[in-house]
Amino acid sequence: MSGHLYYVMGPSGAGKDSVLAWVREHGAAHGVLCAHRYITRPAHAGGENHVALSEQEFLSREQRGLFALTWQAHGLHYGIGNEVAHWLARGADVLVNGSRGALDTARERFPGLRPVLITASTQSIAKRLAARGRETEADIAKRLARIDAYPTPPESVVIHNDGCLAEAGAALLHAITSAH
Repeated sequence: MSGHLYYVMGPSGAGKDSVLAWVREHGAAHGVLCAHRYITRPAHAGGENHVALSEQEFLSREQRGLFALTWQAHGLHYGIGNEVAHWLARGADVLVNGSRGALDTARERFPGLRPVLITASTQSIAKRLAARGRETEADIAKRLARIDAYPTPPESVVIHNDGCLAEAGAALLHAITSAH
């Protein structure tokens, strides 16, 4: 029995990390697991619960084939560990926080991948980006300009995260559990 990989993507500030944290808290009872990303960003930088690695350690792990998927964005290295394939083989449904730019590579490595797009209004995204304090105003403007740069992938589950976090999280969890 194999699980399904749900590849979560969307613009920065859409609330992906918050929705994934909600599913992490409520989804285990339904057999849904959320994979941590490995990122060359300090652990205390805020946002998602990730595994912080130095660039040297990240590249060492990448050279040893310890990642199922890697990409670079915003001056950082991101990776999804090989443990994801192990979880899928044991029947778990797995959510990963991916990159829209790495979707084609992810589809090659995980042919049954199910894309998930988490989105929000431009106003909500701008407010969230400013509140997290990681980007300058110029960086925020660049991120907002990229929102429409990627079309919604075919067959995507689309979650609108402008309102209550529990509603967005429950909508994603329902989409996963009802797909069986």
